[in-house]
Amino acid sequence: MNRQTFSLLSLFTLTVVLLAGQVLSAVDPVKPKSETTEKTSTDSKTETKKSDEGLVPLNKQKTVLLDLEGKRLLLKTKVCLQEGVLEMLCCKKQTKEHESILSIDSPAKAIHAGLLAIGAKVGSPVRFSPKFQPPQGQKLNIYLQWKDKEGKLHREPAQSWVRTATNRYFSAKLEKLPEGVVIDKKSELRYDEKYKELIWFGQMTKKERDDFLSMTRDAEFRDAINKFYKETQPRLMKADWIFAGSGFSVDEMTGEKYYHAESGDLICVANFPTAIIDVNIASSASGEGNLLFEANQDKIPPRGTPVTIEISLAKK
Repeated sequence: MNRQTFSLLSLFTLTVVLLAGQVLSAVDPVKPKSETTEKTSTDSKTETKKSDEGLVPLNKQKTVLLDLEGKRLLLKTKVCLQEGVLEMLCCKKQTKEHESILSIDSPAKAIHAGLLAIGAKVGSPVRFSPKFQPPQGQKLNIYLQWKDKEGKLHREPAQSWVRTATNRYFSAKLEKLPEGVVIDKKSELRYDEKYKELIWFGQMTKKERDDFLSMTRDAEFRDAINKFYKETQPRLMKADWIFAGSGFSVDEMTGEKYYHAESGDLICVANFPTAIIDVNIASSASGEGNLLFEANQDKIPPRGTPVTIEISLAKK
């Protein structure tokens, strides 16, 4: 079965779900929120709706809500990680919470169907062989909404919760240490004689940079130190998210179809062929090219905090 057929099946599934949702709403409606929303300085021009009235649940958990009029998909999630290296922004519940900021109790296919319903055009996931091909697809706007302990509503771009990782090793080629340079064993700086590399771990401070630079006038060594300082400063993720669409497999024995994203890869920050939503850059889970990301702990509320992910189509 090709991707087009899969998309048609998804639309058929969506239609059934929508009809079921209308019946469900008649006996057990989605309760509107009583609190009014307010915008933060990072809000987009789109106003946040004051309630969930009119939203159609696409799953029995009512965690995937379709706003057809506003062309938005809302995901009801919870914070599962505040600090650590990331492979995704959001995963399925009880799958990859150790490397995802948010988790959601929902089948992945409900999210895929919801994206199709708001008009998102499915693309293609990343490919690693025979050569690397980055993921393609409809560009998406993703915002996060949550309330602090005082009950104040916040709304920010999802990128503000993701930053470049600093809690890892950085390396630079160096044929040899300059004459007279002695590295303190207590320092995070190391020199590997075998591989001819200068190695640094973690975020370098200005003082550490200046102390290393004062050791020598050797240009190669100083370039390496300046490189470490620049690369180890945390920066917010600037990549955009796209609707890559994951993929599927068919069990040859049973004929059963399996949607790859059901393994948990919903909204990724590292490229995965199984991702529904991926970043539009080459981003390695191993950190190659300094593209490994981590949670921006200064922004993220406590674990367990309910967070609504708001997804809409980005303008070209």
